[in-house]
Amino acid sequence: MTTPFDDDHLREECGVFGIYGHAEAARHVALGLHALQHRGQEAAGIVAFDGARFQAHRAMGHVSETFESDRVMAELSGYAAIGHVRYATFGATILRNVQPLFADLSFGGFGIAHNGNLTNAMTLRRKLVKQGCIFQSTSDTETILHLVATSTKNSEIDRLIDALHQIEGAYSLVALTSSMMLGMRDPLGVRPLVLGKLDDGSMVFASETCALDIIGADFVRDVEPGEIVIISDDGIQSLKPFQSPRPRFCIFEHIYFARPDSVVEGRSVYDVRKQIGAELARESGVDADVVIPVPDSGVPASIGYAAEARIPFELGIIRNHYVGRTFIEPTQQIRNLGVKLKHNANRPQIAGRRVVLVDDSIVRGTTSLKIVQMVRDAGAREVHMRIASPPTTHSCFYGVDTPERSQLLAATHDIEGMRKFIQADSLAFISMDGLYRAMGEAGRNPAAPQFCDACFTGDYPVSLTDHWGGDEDQSRRSRVKIAG
Repeated sequence: MTTPFDDDHLREECGVFGIYGHAEAARHVALGLHALQHRGQEAAGIVAFDGARFQAHRAMGHVSETFESDRVMAELSGYAAIGHVRYATFGATILRNVQPLFADLSFGGFGIAHNGNLTNAMTLRRKLVKQGCIFQSTSDTETILHLVATSTKNSEIDRLIDALHQIEGAYSLVALTSSMMLGMRDPLGVRPLVLGKLDDGSMVFASETCALDIIGADFVRDVEPGEIVIISDDGIQSLKPFQSPRPRFCIFEHIYFARPDSVVEGRSVYDVRKQIGAELARESGVDADVVIPVPDSGVPASIGYAAEARIPFELGIIRNHYVGRTFIEPTQQIRNLGVKLKHNANRPQIAGRRVVLVDDSIVRGTTSLKIVQMVRDAGAREVHMRIASPPTTHSCFYGVDTPERSQLLAATHDIEGMRKFIQADSLAFISMDGLYRAMGEAGRNPAAPQFCDACFTGDYPVSLTDHWGGDEDQSRRSRVKIAG
């Protein structure tokens, strides 16, 4: 089940966190996962190592529910730990898919947590099953585990590199063995991963810098695309075993996924979103009395839009942050009432006014339709929708849970058709060049795009081995190769 409005927003991916060299590593990982909760709310887990044995705890639910027990945290003793928050983009929502995954391999214990999607996981899985591998989950992460286990290389690192040579997709990984913690990114750097450091010298991996902030760690640097960073008692080692093409970081991290207080790839997420709003106002301004964000993701862009357009900014929609999973509503009437469980119009800021609503995206369109109707019911004279991303015309296969393309409103309607569907007085999206300008670029370079923007363009930078079918445009197949 989903909460109201979730049916039309992209679900976050997953978040990873790891710390090496701290007496209370697992407790720090739990705090880091709290800061990454927005990246996955279905499940959480931690694997810890104390020098003699590995301990793991994984459960469905939020971080606070999973790690609130002192008994659980006491069992996760050790100086090294990795953790994961999950939103299912591959594999069912069941306990055996919760990460980090752990197995005893020939060289010892091996734990791994993964943010992203492998686009050839099913192809590899079929091959591994024929070789006799027994899978315990339906997660693509387990594919990496079996590739490491079956590698003929000698060292843990060489086995991991051997596994990475065989996988395709977008990923950031943290892994833990008895002698080291590792962090790595795919050759294009689609998914984020940063390196941090505590005052006592403990080293940290995290999906976002906001998770460093919560434990008081300093940001050191981004893990580079195609890089493997190894942390052990001997210090830090960096390996670059991949022939990395031009990086293609996921542009939607800046639009929606990352927390606004994070710094991603050297850019303040909050500042980028304000700039997106300002570009929106310059490109598609409209006479209005008030600018209202669709909370929470539309807030920074709304602030930027209002400042550029010189129109007052108000919180005209209030979000209830205490809504969990909703009950199964028995009738359509009750379902419609359930819309207000999560959002409610702030009528005094809306009634009699011409409203600009700013949101991050339109996926299926059902959310926008309900929001527009809610604002009209609160007495708005006009409702103009402005979207802080280009139209989402293609599905994501790199770790974001988007619907099939046939369910994407922008894939089946032009802008006017979308406007009629959501029943707004006007509708406009930021242009691709406007989005890139907000990122500090002159515009999008169509010959060599600076970011992964496949959800807007259909330009998939990594092969979709498991997904391409007879109807797919084969000319989009990536030529990205991993050196070996």
